Amino acid sequence: MKRVSFAEFGGPDVLHLTDAEVPDAGPGQIRVAVRAAGVNPVDWRIREGQFQQVRPVELPAGIGQDAAGVVDAVGAGVSGVEVGDLVFGRGSGTYAEFAVLAAWARMPEGLTFEEAAGYPSVVETALRVIGQTGVRPGETLLVSGASGGVGSAALQIARDRGITVIGTAGAGNQDYLRELGALATTYGEGWVERVRRLGRVDAALDLAGSGVIRELVELTGDPRKVISIADLGAPDHGVRFSGVTGDVPKALAEAVGLIERGKLHIPVERTYALADAAAAHIDCQAGHTRGRRVIVI
Repeated sequence: MKRVSFAEFGGPDVLHLTDAEVPDAGPGQIRVAVRAAGVNPVDWRIREGQFQQVRPVELPAGIGQDAAGVVDAVGAGVSGVEVGDLVFGRGSGTYAEFAVLAAWARMPEGLTFEEAAGYPSVVETALRVIGQTGVRPGETLLVSGASGGVGSAALQIARDRGITVIGTAGAGNQDYLRELGALATTYGEGWVERVRRLGRVDAALDLAGSGVIRELVELTGDPRKVISIADLGAPDHGVRFSGVTGDVPKALAEAVGLIERGKLHIPVERTYALADAAAAHIDCQAGHTRGRRVIVI
């Protein structure tokens, strides 16, 4: 099979399309013929070696953790899924023609493979960090860097829970944030005052890592009410960096429910061929995403 892999840490140029053995589905796992793979910021951070001290990767390694596809094999102890089922979920080395998933759910009707591949990690992350802030219905959540995948999910999930949301993003994404139910404003000079004019902030999420932790603490008045998934220096300000995956099967089940109720939709901004994974990473690192970027196999 073909897969994208890297033999050294570095920039996007270390990614190469290579030949590899088809992986086996171990106990509690399934193998899928991948139709689409989600592109996440964690992918390029792993490629750069940023997480080696906490999540070591043995090189050469595949890359990617989200996928949607057709079940090709079922491991020992797995029930409730059969070869031929359409699923989306999370595993490893998903930028490939075949990949093994450790957590999955059946694809909701009407969802394309490209759309489904964009949900697993972003929904799990959004659910996790909203929960970690302790924000409650009737309160207000500020989402810094709100137009990407996790931001898009967080805004919609919070709104479904009765939480008011304020989102910051570039000028070109203001209408998009409003469509998701957020009070929107731009980042850049004066953004703190613009947020204050929109209302009180009870909790905040840093999703872009753009050096705004100090301001988020100022707006909430409590570092314990701020969670970052993108600024490794957040703990220096008393802010929790959330990088440990939570309950993925539960998150996938909640995603299915939200999608089927029409409460969650994350658009696919752009798709890429498997051979163009480096370009996908370049675009992902550049930010300013509206929704998701997906590799199509």
